[in-house]
Amino acid sequence: MSQIETQLYRRATFVTQLPVSHLYSPSHCWLSRSGEGIWRVGFTKFALRMLGELVDVQFEAKEGAPVRPGDVLGAIEGFKALSDLYCVGTGHFLGGNPELRVDLDRLARSPYVEGWLYSFEGEPDPRCLDLAGYRGVLDTTIDRILEKQKAEETAE
Repeated sequence: MSQIETQLYRRATFVTQLPVSHLYSPSHCWLSRSGEGIWRVGFTKFALRMLGELVDVQFEAKEGAPVRPGDVLGAIEGFKALSDLYCVGTGHFLGGNPELRVDLDRLARSPYVEGWLYSFEGEPDPRCLDLAGYRGVLDTTIDRILEKQKAEETAE
């Protein structure tokens, strides 16, 4: 496994290393080019933290099916939440990561390399962001969570 260049991100109690070369969706997925027109997609460490411990991932989309942003490809279940898996690009679904069937923990162990969820051939959603744009999304999201926690504490 080759090393990828990352940048430290820290806000409140959340700390991660974010790959510089990846794209990021506003819904906390990352995209990495893995060939000509081929993209691997996974959850960011932030998304994984929101899901909690993972128990299952299933894909409903068939390999080769046409996809576009927002299409439901399957679902992922964690102890904290059950979430649909949405497509973050336009093209054709190439399938889920076969390694997840035997080792779901790889999502948490190596979220930006081996822990990819699915791949597609085509183009990323134009709403996907570079690292600087995603840092802004994280700042806003975390600040909103902190404000909500503070309001709940004040109400008690």
